[in-house]
Amino acid sequence: MAKNTICVWYDKDAEAAARFYAETFPDSAVGAVIRAPGDYPDGKQGDVLVVEFTVAGIPCIGLNGGPVFKHNEAFSFQIATDDQQETDRYWNAIVGNGGQESECGWCKDKWGVSWQITPRILSEALAAGGGQAKRAFDAMMTMRKIDVAVIEAARRG
Repeated sequence: MAKNTICVWYDKDAEAAARFYAETFPDSAVGAVIRAPGDYPDGKQGDVLVVEFTVAGIPCIGLNGGPVFKHNEAFSFQIATDDQQETDRYWNAIVGNGGQESECGWCKDKWGVSWQITPRILSEALAAGGGQAKRAFDAMMTMRKIDVAVIEAARRG
């Protein structure tokens, strides 16, 4: 186990979520699946309790802790994309698998985990500052999934 690992709380589907992430994002994998050694408040002995997984190189564990805590946008995975094709692929995988669209490149997977699918061109435009950043920001504010061509045009003015 890595020294620093992100723990993501799930009701009961940590293994399914980890397998979806491993199939969707490069440099992702499912590791150990640990079963509960005894009964606990939202499960019983033998249920999947913890799943070790990696998402785009980031070590994580999924904890099947029950329905007490819900995901919100205070935590999200941000995936940097190189072009529209990659942006579309990740967005469509998440939204098309029971997820939902949100604003400005954000979406949620079917387990409620938030994702930012962010083309590098947008991050670069915002970091550049000035009019370029303002135009790219204004364009982004009208979008759900980020449209790379519109951001590129906004950068140029």
